Formats: sequence, C-alpha cells, structure tokens
Amino acid sequence: MAADPLIPSSAKLVVLGQAATVVLLLIGAGALAFAARAETSGMDRSTIGRTWPIVEPDALTEIEAKVATLPRDMSKAFGPREKWSALKAAALAPATSDRVRTVVPFYTLDFDIRLPNGKTLYPKGFTFNPLTFVKLPQRLVVVHPRDLGWALRTARPTDFILLTALGGDSGDPIALTEKTGRAIYILEERVKERLGLTVAPVVVAQAGQKLVLTEFGPRSRRLPSNLIGAVR
Repeated sequence: MAADPLIPSSAKLVVLGQAATVVLLLIGAGALAFAARAETSGMDRSTIGRTWPIVEPDALTEIEAKVATLPRDMSKAFGPREKWSALKAAALAPATSDRVRTVVPFYTLDFDIRLPNGKTLYPKGFTFNPLTFVKLPQRLVVVHPRDLGWALRTARPTDFILLTALGGDSGDPIALTEKTGRAIYILEERVKERLGLTVAPVVVAQAGQKLVLTEFGPRSRRLPSNLIGAVR
C-alpha cells in the first residue's frame, strides 16, 4: 500500500507502535470471548420474525475522512519528539548473566462477565491464565537502545522488537525504524508488569500455557547470532 501523504510517518508509527501492547493486553479479552463461546455453544438458537442486515459506515473511510481535515504537518501541534510521552519506554536493568525463567500471566477480572440472560459467567475477581485459550503469535525481543544491533541480528522476521529505557534513554523508535527499515516499538509499563520483566535483553516466547523469558547476559550478547541457540 502506498504511503498516504496526509498522514505524517511519525504519527503512523505512534499508532503502529501500540501493536505490541494490543497483542498482549487483548489476550485477556480474547480468552474471555473464547470461554463465553464455549459456555454457550450448547445453547439452542433460533430466529423469530424478520431480520435485516446491520449497515455501518466503513471504519477506514471514516478514518480517512477525519485525517483529511487535519493539518499536513502535525509536528507543531505535538512539540519536540523527545518530549512525547507516548515514546517514553518503561525501564529495565541490564541483564548481568544468562537466565531462563517462566511466567504465567494470570489475569484477574475487575468486572462481572454476564450472559445475555443475566447469568454470571465469570464473577469479578475471577483469575485465569489467558494462555489457556490463545497463543501469542510472535516472540517479543526487549532490548536497551545500545543493544539494538544485537536484537536486529537475533530477532526473527516475525518477532516484535521493543525498546526499554536505561538511565533515562528510551531511544527514538521513529528514527530507528526509518534507519533500520524494521518496525521498532517501545515497552510500556503495563506490559512490563504483565510479563514480569526485570532485565534486558530478554526474549519472551510462549510455551504451552506459560511464557518463557530468556535473559541474555554480556557474554551471550557478544556471540554471533548463529551461535546463540547453541548456548541455550
């Protein structure tokens, strides 16, 4: 798809940069939807009376119409990029040694989930493991800006690369994306907490109903990428 001149590339990336967060935060919602479908799959369904298709405006058309009303250069409205709160990454300490650990990202509901008939399917306070129902479609490679070169050599084409702050340095994901030709995201605080991250570099991958966090110390970061798997 050709680039839209009406949308600044920096604005596009800020929107795109939320993809990593969305994947993780929607795990819970996806799990609930799956569970609800499973719970109601045995219920009888019937149609009474006439039905009509629901006609809604095309979302993309609405977005394009809104964008057309905005100034071509949005940078003046947001100020210097280094002050954008949306580009401030959560901080992690540097990994001092190689370590592999597992995390179960339990999620606790803060509201009741009810069926259309009013019956409570899952009550507020119910705790479950979203990975029981869904699969994380890619790995997350979380690194400090100084280790981005290592991440680019190590990450698979489908992996998400997320920057974490070190000493107040979050890096500039927009500039780095344009420079490397690969989408670079930021690590948000809520994702850091949900995954139980403490140090970086770390690669997060799903294994069954748990997440495997592989942390890389200084020695592993110096190894050629084709040898990294040999020390695991």
